[in-house]
Amino acid sequence: MKVLVTTENIPQRKKFDLWRDVSYERLIPSEARKTGDGPFEGMLEAADVGGVLITRSTFGALTTEVTPANIRRHGKQHTLSATIRLAGTAASRQNDRSLIHNPGEIVIVDRSRPVRLDFAAPTQSLVIEIQRDRIEGLLGPAALYSALRIDAGLGSTRLAVRFFKELVDVQDTLPPDTAARMSSIGVDLLVASIAERMTIETPKALYGTVLVQRAKAHIEANLADQTLSPAQLALALGVSLRRLQELFQERGRNISDWIWQRRLDVAAARLTDPRCMHLSIGAVAYGCGFAGQAHFSRRFKDRHGLTPSEYRRFAAQPKPAESRTA
Repeated sequence: MKVLVTTENIPQRKKFDLWRDVSYERLIPSEARKTGDGPFEGMLEAADVGGVLITRSTFGALTTEVTPANIRRHGKQHTLSATIRLAGTAASRQNDRSLIHNPGEIVIVDRSRPVRLDFAAPTQSLVIEIQRDRIEGLLGPAALYSALRIDAGLGSTRLAVRFFKELVDVQDTLPPDTAARMSSIGVDLLVASIAERMTIETPKALYGTVLVQRAKAHIEANLADQTLSPAQLALALGVSLRRLQELFQERGRNISDWIWQRRLDVAAARLTDPRCMHLSIGAVAYGCGFAGQAHFSRRFKDRHGLTPSEYRRFAAQPKPAESRTA
């Protein structure tokens, strides 16, 4: 990993400010202050592995708080961070959840929400920056699992932690294509860890609701996949097809009907979106998971009473109010 900053051989009066300034740029702006009476030492090491930013952060005792003002400045609301604690402990508070983060555990931090972190002693962690839509597309809103301690005793956690420890050690030797594949595998391992922990965390009465939310998020993220089916969805979520069908039916839904409804809804939105006017009807159809334009047109007319072409032309016509304004 590349060393971004180290306080070694830096005058003591400058150590903390130097480390904090680089940390602001690499991780996230925050209100940080040194705690304790001892000298402060810190180091930040960085790697970009297949487009996934990984930072190994080592530092002494401090308190840091991300405020709404920090969030408005940093522009990283589209990302989440997965923190793997390597040494030391951290006290974390976000989304009304408070926890102690111990070595071998993972915690997801939502960068769009305020958070406070307290480090009473020297600590070390790996911070993995992940695109929010990659995780939410599989697991639902980040509020369900941010600031949730993912225990070191879970098999999926042990695999994810071991994988990322090894990955940062060998990343310099990986060709770009291999690095991209390895980082994608790493994110999938993190998703598996979060999903396993959510199963434990969620009260039984709410588990079905959370599972349906995850199913719908997976559908939204994979609408263009023509192979998307109830059976494939159940496999992706790690539940039986029968159980998933029961949960949808309890909420007055049918899985297949929901998939087709969302495809048609998204297609209708694209047909009326000025930014998509360059797309052919066939491109819209394929982009929403339809195997052919004829199938798309038939289903679309059954739902909206117009063919896709008619729907697009109608949407493009000036409305009466627009005509008077013109």
